[in-house]
Amino acid sequence: MIEVKVKLFATLRREYPDLGIGEAMSIAVPDDATIADLVERLNLRDDQVKVMFVNGIVRQRDFRLSQGDEVGIFPP
Repeated sequence: MIEVKVKLFATLRREYPDLGIGEAMSIAVPDDATIADLVERLNLRDDQVKVMFVNGIVRQRDFRLSQGDEVGIFPP
């Protein structure tokens, strides 16, 4: 397992009401996890997610995550 930091923006924060504005949460995912796997682990629907950043760079759903990555997820 690896651990990544995740920030949810705009309406996605409603899914995690205890998460403060701009606050990141740590999520453990399997070593070979992709952004799509992370979105599923967060129980977010595909239609809720539009743009995903990893370490400040826009990435596609099939991008493989690494230990310590910082992921930002934005709605449409």
